[in-house]
Amino acid sequence: MAKDLVCGMDVDPGKAAATSVYGGQTYYFCSPACKKEFDRDPGKYVGGEHHGHGHGGHGHGHGGHHCC
Repeated sequence: MAKDLVCGMDVDPGKAAATSVYGGQTYYFCSPACKKEFDRDPGKYVGGEHHGHGHGGHGHGHGGHHCC
């Protein structure tokens, strides 16, 4: 399993809703919305500041977008 760095969910790489490549590494996301958030500022998530705690403030599962 891979970790969605935006929301912290475990994601099966073979079933990921979206992926991004940053710094030569592929990152897997539970939803296109998490990918979009990551793509805005990848360094925020890869740089160790965030690591998925608090769902990134994007309303995960609260009427905004649907995860998984």
